[in-house]
Amino acid sequence: MRQKHQSRDSLSKEHNGHQHHQHHQHGGHGKHAGHDPEIFKRRFFICLILTLPILYFSPQLQTWLNYEAIAFPGFNWITPVLAIAIYFYGGWVFLKGAWHELRGKIGMMTLIALAITVAFVYSLAVSFGLPGMPFYWELATLIDIMLLGHWIEMASVQGASKALEELTELVPTEAHRMRNGKVEDVPVDEIGADDIVLIRPGEQIPNDGEVIEGKTEVDESFLTGESRPIPKREGDEVVAGSVNKEGSIQVRVTRTGDETTINQMKRLVEEAQSSRSGYQVLADKAAYWLTLIAIAAGTLTFIVWLSLQDLLFAINRSVTVLVITCPHALGLAIPLVIVSATALAAKNGILVRNREALERAKDIKTVAFDKTGTLTEGKFGVQNIYTEDLEEMEALAIAAALETPSEHSLANAIAREAENRELDLPPMSDFNTVTGRGVEGKVNGKLYRIGRPEWVQEQNVQLPASLQRGLDKADERGESAVVLMDEEKAIAVISMADRVRERARQAIEQLQQKNIQTVMVTGDAEAVAKTVARELGIDRYYARVLPEDKVKIVQQLKQEGAAAFVGDGINDAAALLEANIGIAIGAGTNVAIESADLVLIEDDPLDAVKALNLAQKTYSKMIQNLFWATGYNVIAIPLAAGVAYAWGILLSPAVGALLMSLSTVIVAINAVLLRRTKLAEKSS
Repeated sequence: MRQKHQSRDSLSKEHNGHQHHQHHQHGGHGKHAGHDPEIFKRRFFICLILTLPILYFSPQLQTWLNYEAIAFPGFNWITPVLAIAIYFYGGWVFLKGAWHELRGKIGMMTLIALAITVAFVYSLAVSFGLPGMPFYWELATLIDIMLLGHWIEMASVQGASKALEELTELVPTEAHRMRNGKVEDVPVDEIGADDIVLIRPGEQIPNDGEVIEGKTEVDESFLTGESRPIPKREGDEVVAGSVNKEGSIQVRVTRTGDETTINQMKRLVEEAQSSRSGYQVLADKAAYWLTLIAIAAGTLTFIVWLSLQDLLFAINRSVTVLVITCPHALGLAIPLVIVSATALAAKNGILVRNREALERAKDIKTVAFDKTGTLTEGKFGVQNIYTEDLEEMEALAIAAALETPSEHSLANAIAREAENRELDLPPMSDFNTVTGRGVEGKVNGKLYRIGRPEWVQEQNVQLPASLQRGLDKADERGESAVVLMDEEKAIAVISMADRVRERARQAIEQLQQKNIQTVMVTGDAEAVAKTVARELGIDRYYARVLPEDKVKIVQQLKQEGAAAFVGDGINDAAALLEANIGIAIGAGTNVAIESADLVLIEDDPLDAVKALNLAQKTYSKMIQNLFWATGYNVIAIPLAAGVAYAWGILLSPAVGALLMSLSTVIVAINAVLLRRTKLAEKSS
């Protein structure tokens, strides 16, 4: 499994590298290798300032807004001179991009370059005496909006990187290492695994590790988004970058350097940035076809009108077609949605490792969940208490008094239940562990034993029928039971099971409302699987599944339609890779999840539903935006080409440009609305 995992990973790295290289070659939209958002920002603002006089002197705007621009000798040349500056300074990026694209596959850059060049050359010709209407203000605003789109897109990618740099700054440079009872301050790089470090109140934790002495509360908001401090005591894990709030603690270091959670998070986000969005590919495809349509429509328009009218009318129409087709909105459609989606994901504790996963999520028909630690808490909880001649709470108090010194997971469950119910435990003495059986001790001077049901027969004590029924019921449900007895008879049966997470119930409910089939996959026994599935209302389950067989089950599910797999990522790596979408859950303190597409920071199954909702909403926004960005062309191109000329309808370049600007505004507002989306329905 590890091998398979490795090879896929190295493949994806190679693929990413190849992709990156390719984009660099073709100057693809969205991968301006070596470009810095600052370049686009600077060019955008300078061009915007140069555009203002062009707008002011534009005859169309003067007509629309009903004002008259000031006139002075030579004022007619202000607009052409500024347009030359904007074309070469602002448009250079696109011209260069188009040059690269022409050697590969034409797309967005070619279309932008074509439209600005045609508008520029034609407008200059008009300024030098060719009869017609120049396109100066359309040219200037087109370049402005394209620069804005690229700046937004790159700033979003860089914004995530900035957040990463801030993450790195969370880690202190020095640590207090403890050696032979002495504390010495050393650089964090010198700390090795198994070193003991002292962390005082108010200090940041330098490395991931385990608390071995002291108790405190720690702020882990950078990781989980959870603002409440989290209590930590001996045996709990703490992560580098979190802040120690209250007491002094000693921590044994478990991970250093690149292995720490914070560095793994950085790597995940970097990978997500380098993964190219499938939607962007979609936008490029749209641009490719739009370019072909624009060139074809423009050429056809020119030929037709040349045979019907004069040269000037033919040029004017074909230039109008090219200018109108140009994708102001298409340049912004995808970047704006990606920015909003990434922000929304982060706010909901979802790390998107692979942007394409967001696209695949719309087709998911089945979600398979690993049971232990995903649908259940991964620790035992008391399910039922059956008693004979004794109050339930009294039996629990005696059992907890006996079990408190024990290390066993079932013993811990009983002690925890008594603590949750705030019971006062009676004093216990003469404690003794009977290997393989249970424990015994005196409570209030009377001898009690608690342990495996088999111990009852060995002790020859009586087992009342009501307790036998309790044992049978526990057996049926796949629960683990212990029996509490005194010297004459058994007095209580306590059954325990891995607790189902409350949020798992809501998650399953919401998936079923979306008509998505839910499946549970577990290595546990049939009885346990059946009980949990029934409790959660899950349609299908697979029990006694070995980790390597999880892959086969995912393959089987994929034949019925796209399948997602939700697991904790430790023994689920192969299944996460095999699924159409791998969702790793509860990766809070160990983000080393190479195999997942989406990583959920919290241990919350409901976040898996949120992730699918996010993906579906992102997808529909993308499609809406692509529709708005290209749809108006269906009407605008024929009108610009003069199809309705016979009826006296002719779309002027200015009105075309207005239509174009309107579609841009719609696209921008639509993308920003994504941020206001609620990802989880309130559960009943």
